[in-house]
Amino acid sequence: PMSAPLLYLASKSPRRQALLRQLDIEFETLLLREAIGRQRDIVEQVEDGEPALHYVERMARTKAQVGWQRMQNRKLAERPVLGADTEVVLDGEVFGKPRDAADVVRMLRRLSGRTHQVLTAVAVRYRDLTEVDLAASKVTLRRLAATEIDRYAASGEPLDKAGAYGVQGRAA
Repeated sequence: PMSAPLLYLASKSPRRQALLRQLDIEFETLLLREAIGRQRDIVEQVEDGEPALHYVERMARTKAQVGWQRMQNRKLAERPVLGADTEVVLDGEVFGKPRDAADVVRMLRRLSGRTHQVLTAVAVRYRDLTEVDLAASKVTLRRLAATEIDRYAASGEPLDKAGAYGVQGRAA
């Protein structure tokens, strides 16, 4: 018989799944509703005047909380639930995920040749306790030619990535 997972991952991010596998942590994915046209479990939107650090922590905490509720609703074995959020921040503005290819181009033009912050918050919920940790990195993108930006936008890779790029993908 298959052993129960060590934890539940409240994320569909292939990168987060790969990191857990790399650490040899057994997990099961709890998918949260993000489909357009249905009631979404989480609305990823910065509140007016909300600092980027607060936002990324709030999103990770919310994902862990919603995952915990999903686990209970499905009557799954009680295990810690991990939620995480990564955001790209430039001049205090949280970039989020691009809406479309034009948004990818807009974001990358702004990031080109500049140093920005990448914030990742990780939250683990178990029963009534939620622990949150935050990592902040500085990333500098070299100046990008318009043709490079257009080609990358057309590849489709940046569409589900905060700040419109994935450092572990073609953007490397």
